[in-house]
Amino acid sequence: MHDVLRPLLAIGGTITLTVALGWLIDRALCVADARHPDTRLWRLLRRCQLPLQVLLATVGTMVAYDLFDLELRRNDVFRSLLALVAIASTAWLTIRAAGAVAENYLVRYEERTHDLARVRQFRTQLTMLRRVVTSVLAVVAAAVTILLLFPDLRALGTSMLASAGVIGIIAGVAAQAMLSNLFAGLQIAFGDSVKIGDTVVVDGEWGTVEEMSLAFLTVRIWDDRRLTMPVSYFNSRPYENWSRGGSEITGTVFLHLDHSTPVSELRKHLGEFLESRGDWDGRHWGLVVTDTTPTTIEVRAAMSAANAGDAWSVRCAVREELVAWLRDNHPYALPRVNTGPAALPPTAD
Repeated sequence: MHDVLRPLLAIGGTITLTVALGWLIDRALCVADARHPDTRLWRLLRRCQLPLQVLLATVGTMVAYDLFDLELRRNDVFRSLLALVAIASTAWLTIRAAGAVAENYLVRYEERTHDLARVRQFRTQLTMLRRVVTSVLAVVAAAVTILLLFPDLRALGTSMLASAGVIGIIAGVAAQAMLSNLFAGLQIAFGDSVKIGDTVVVDGEWGTVEEMSLAFLTVRIWDDRRLTMPVSYFNSRPYENWSRGGSEITGTVFLHLDHSTPVSELRKHLGEFLESRGDWDGRHWGLVVTDTTPTTIEVRAAMSAANAGDAWSVRCAVREELVAWLRDNHPYALPRVNTGPAALPPTAD
């Protein structure tokens, strides 16, 4: 009975003490956050409470295991389990802490910088760096676990180093697609070709870059569908980036009308209509005849907008307004079949 109760009391007391210590650290972070409202770092560091308490409990149990000379069955298995949890919680805590520092730095950068393009570029680079750090820490934690907890595999690892060159070539060929996506993601993140929040047109689909990982990139299409594709696509194929160099864009509307269309009146009405629209940024607009056929003329209306969303809405509104205005005031200007009856201009009465 004593052999069972003594380890339970020692381990339970150690876990209780470490949980209390973690709670005190969390309270200290709350106090620091209240005293420094100009930064979010202390508030974000509170996300580390769970991995920190797991790490403290694990380390405390290992210390109590040796301090009280506990005798348990399968000691090696218990020690290995504690070491495994300690390594995993250390990597978890490091990832959480790095994420908190990165997010706090990003928020402060957004407050200092008014250039949205720079903010999106920095967010993209920071996201890719966090993913790389997470992957590296996971690999390092796995390697340390194997080397420390499985001594029998050390000799195997030493013998494998002799053939590391051949294995590297084989692995590189087998994982060619994965490695190409990895390097493509890093190239995109630091090459400023596409960023999170950019408006792009890919394979005829218009949308916004929503998420970027080491292997894949997700585009949120205008109808809320998600288009996921490998990152290497953006290094090997052409695509449209409407946010490159600024978010301003010029939208166009094409109409096929009759040759008798009063183009000057239509142009005047377009200017009056744009003055009443809030999605027109006021930079420029125009209406010209761009082409002609034996039966119709092609009229192009162009108007500027602050971003792709406003450009889409103002294009739809202009198209609807011009067609309705011609139908109500100049029906003869609408395209028609020449062999059918048609309305004549007022001067032909």
